[in-house]
Amino acid sequence: MPSFDLTTQPWIPVLRLDGTQDELSLREVFEQAGTLRRLVGDLPTQEFALLRLLLALAHDALEGPRDSDHWADLWEDEDCFAPLAAYLDEHRNRFDLLDARTPFFQVAGLHTAKNEVFPLNRIVADVPNGEPFFSSRMPAVDRLTFAEAARWVVHTHAYDTSGIKTGVAGDDRVKGGKVYPLGVGWAGNLGGVLAEGRTLRETLLLNLVATADTPGLDSDTGNDLPAWRREACGPGEGPKRSPTGVCDLYTWQSRRLLLHTDADGVHGVVLGYGDPLHARNKHGYEPMTAWRRSTAQEKKHGEPLVYMPREHDPARSAWRGIASLIADRTEASQGAEAANRLRPGVLEWIAYLVTVGELEQGYLVRARIVGAQYGTQQSVIDEVVDDHISMAVALLHQQNREFAEQAVGAVTDADDAVNALGDLATDLARAAGSESEGPGATARDLGFAALDTPYRTWLAGLDGHEDPYEQRAEWQRQVHRTVGRLGDRLMAEAGDAAWQGRIITRKSGTEWLNSTLAGKWFRSRLNKCLGHPNLPDRLPGAGSAPETDTATKVHA
Repeated sequence: MPSFDLTTQPWIPVLRLDGTQDELSLREVFEQAGTLRRLVGDLPTQEFALLRLLLALAHDALEGPRDSDHWADLWEDEDCFAPLAAYLDEHRNRFDLLDARTPFFQVAGLHTAKNEVFPLNRIVADVPNGEPFFSSRMPAVDRLTFAEAARWVVHTHAYDTSGIKTGVAGDDRVKGGKVYPLGVGWAGNLGGVLAEGRTLRETLLLNLVATADTPGLDSDTGNDLPAWRREACGPGEGPKRSPTGVCDLYTWQSRRLLLHTDADGVHGVVLGYGDPLHARNKHGYEPMTAWRRSTAQEKKHGEPLVYMPREHDPARSAWRGIASLIADRTEASQGAEAANRLRPGVLEWIAYLVTVGELEQGYLVRARIVGAQYGTQQSVIDEVVDDHISMAVALLHQQNREFAEQAVGAVTDADDAVNALGDLATDLARAAGSESEGPGATARDLGFAALDTPYRTWLAGLDGHEDPYEQRAEWQRQVHRTVGRLGDRLMAEAGDAAWQGRIITRKSGTEWLNSTLAGKWFRSRLNKCLGHPNLPDRLPGAGSAPETDTATKVHA
């Protein structure tokens, strides 16, 4: 019988510490994790899905970590993943991509009423159905190697689109040969967050949460099983149930599919819906996303408290949303009984580790965000988000919040300064008698782009060894210089019409506005939010910028 054993055949792409790339089997990935930098994939979302598969394997094989002490033992043991070899041998029959009875993450014998076989576009996410543009696989995917197909099978369960799908025989949800939209794959609901270390071994361990020591996380101990330790799925929906923990969620079978193969590879697929799972209030089980309180969902479902995954905005850099990553529940509640947002469980876990002394405060972790943005009723993937910020774990310390507070405050400094720059561009446009909203938005984009690398560099140096308040003051001076130079450039490029000026209407009446006055207002706003750059410390309230008309002041 044909076979492609994922425990021994190479199929997982990796980046080695020396910069070379390779493909490894599951066994080899765990054996060599300490010499690998990270996983790589056809898409960042594929890498995220594969990492979750590895985490489910590690959780189950290591039976933990049970608590922070167990985790510390694993962290110190360079051969901590040795038990995975025997574990993979034990469950080897469930990791054969082509097995006749239990093909990996598939349903044997799956077919439609007309025995149709569909193109591989349905599972290869970088070839949108009907819109095969801007892809390296144009105009379609005719064949995949077994290794490629295995990766896309994992990705499909995690990120498959919604929309109407052809029904499969044996699924009682089929109506007129179709199954109507039941939502995207589970990970597609998330604003994915993972913590990256210096090697894949460290990355796996940092994300290997102990639910007993992670605030807000729960698990059905003993019953939290990955998909390969559960009954093989049939063609229809399984018994309705809640997830039992991370192993269950990381391998949730959100689709039913079967690859069609020959001796040379994969040439087609049958794909249908599997077990749907709504995202509402799953924060007790899913640690790899931030959460936001949703009053709309509370009203809709008549529940007193509802949390939904906090999705990523492709237009917003990761550092601008750092509050959702590092603010603890007390800070996020702002005096309310329940927090308005919850940071990801993996970062709650790392916060606990640094607080109890299992991780040094200066240890640098890379918080990576990965997610898919869907369009047209979630039937296509419009964009994939992939960004990161490096920060010392000191920012997550639960009893020493000064560093986290200054990191969040520094983003506010940037926001205020960039808004001042946008207001300058708007004022210059009004002084010249031209359209004012477009220049303001363009200037804000320019400002955030100019502060992107400086903030990331500054944040990585906030490691718990220096005075965080002085570091914040230095950041404010840097922002003042950077945004001030951008303002000078806008002034220089404003042209004669802005220099001459014109009469404008304000709430208080009419007045003359030209580039000179706009520049004065800009410097006043900048000094007010950041302090004067020539003084050693920030001076709140320095300067007095005039109030800007609501109609012309646009915030990022």
